[in-house]
Amino acid sequence: MIRGLLSFSSMTMVSRVLGLVRDIAINQAFGANAGTDAFWVAFRIPNFMRRLFAEGSFSTAFVPVFTEIKETRTHADLKELVARVSGTLGGVLLVVTALGLIFSPQIALLFGGGDHQEKYGLTVELLRLTFPFILFVSLTALAGGALNSFHRFGLPAFTPVILNLFMIAGALWLAPRLEVPILALGWAVLLGGLAQLLFQLPAMRKLDLLTLPRWGWSHPDVRKVMKLMVPTLFGSSVAQINLLLDTVIAAWLFTGSQTWLSQADRFLELPLGVFGIALGTVILPTLARHHVNTDHAGFSKALDWGLRTTLLIAVPAMLGLMLLSQPLVATLFQHGKFTAFDTRMAAMSVFGLSFGLPAFALVKIVLPAFYARQDTRTPVRAGIASLIANMVLNGLFLLGLYHLWTTPEVRAGGVMHALASTPGLHLALGLASAAASYINLALLWHWLRKAGVYDRQPGWTRYLVRLGTACAAMTLALLVALHWTPDFTLIGKWERIGYLAVLVGGGVSVYLLALLALGFRPRDLREH
Repeated sequence: MIRGLLSFSSMTMVSRVLGLVRDIAINQAFGANAGTDAFWVAFRIPNFMRRLFAEGSFSTAFVPVFTEIKETRTHADLKELVARVSGTLGGVLLVVTALGLIFSPQIALLFGGGDHQEKYGLTVELLRLTFPFILFVSLTALAGGALNSFHRFGLPAFTPVILNLFMIAGALWLAPRLEVPILALGWAVLLGGLAQLLFQLPAMRKLDLLTLPRWGWSHPDVRKVMKLMVPTLFGSSVAQINLLLDTVIAAWLFTGSQTWLSQADRFLELPLGVFGIALGTVILPTLARHHVNTDHAGFSKALDWGLRTTLLIAVPAMLGLMLLSQPLVATLFQHGKFTAFDTRMAAMSVFGLSFGLPAFALVKIVLPAFYARQDTRTPVRAGIASLIANMVLNGLFLLGLYHLWTTPEVRAGGVMHALASTPGLHLALGLASAAASYINLALLWHWLRKAGVYDRQPGWTRYLVRLGTACAAMTLALLVALHWTPDFTLIGKWERIGYLAVLVGGGVSVYLLALLALGFRPRDLREH
């Protein structure tokens, strides 16, 4: 699992860093305005499908069935499963894509808001370019799931790099050549999605799994995947559904709110993708194998290892992102048309959403413990509760900030006018998503312990004391350092880079040195 994690994480790191470069290029070329709001709305919907399939529902349903057939039946049966699932999934998603193209105006009205005609028109055009991405990325997820089951983690993790390269080229090369520059990003998503799928096919052929898709709705193995997949469509995507709901609400807030929320999501993607999703992806085939072989002790040890490794990264990452939100956004994004005001607004999103990072990451580890046992119903129950909580918390936090930050003069124009005229209210959406993620995690953990499939391994108290002390030392060091650093929105680019390097390097050093001083060693993770 460590080898698989290193392979997956290293490739995901390349992808996430390029994703950051992509966002820097987009912000520098376009800034935060109605056009970029339209693009992030149009990209968030197919990107939601990517996470749903590539990092969520499809993989969690397909990999256990694929692993079971791989362990107990012939290679011909395995190849038949790939053919039938790809044909059935492709057929269904062709219909979904067609419906998306037909109803793009209605989708744009829901997620983009109809009060801003320029943004609405651009959202419709961009949706018609980005919607086919759903078909390409879902078939790419199928190939990736098959490769992961053969412990080929690096290639599927590297695949998103291709999309980022296409989008960087779209922002820097194609956009200046188009009459409507923002449409270049839509074309980049469309062509990048196709290129990702083509990139995976040689590896599938090498494993003798490349075969023509065939319709298989009534095939027993396909039915089994579908039976597992339908509940996971909801259970594994609660955080993403919450983000979509936030997109709907943000459409009625201050112009730029959707862009600022998207930037916050980018900062979370680095630790979440490199460690949370990577660990969940690597651990799922292992848990599935232990379950098939009825190895209860192996199942518990594998899950325990995943939980400890996730906390070791997610907790300090949360604190670092919250404390350094403004320095990070200013250094990476405050160039070209992205202003100091945009930096402060995006930093608020980063601060609010980062609070939920440990929960977002731990859910990625706990969910495979259910899916490996082909239990897809329990996560739905937790997901529904979390979704309801998120909607309620959105309202409560938004109401609180509305009364704190809107002036009587602005309120006189009506609630909708006040929401659209007061910057910063998007902070409520990030805080609500973070709080809802902890509710989701708490419910999943309760039902996991109740199922009796996980036995906690020894040493947790000592581990948590070490982790908490090291994080406290890092937090104190960063607070002292921030007291002496200047306002990042007012200094030059190279000064920002220098100060940020000191802050990040110093924080990481203090954290690692504190762990070592408290007696933590890398072998402590290897033992679990």
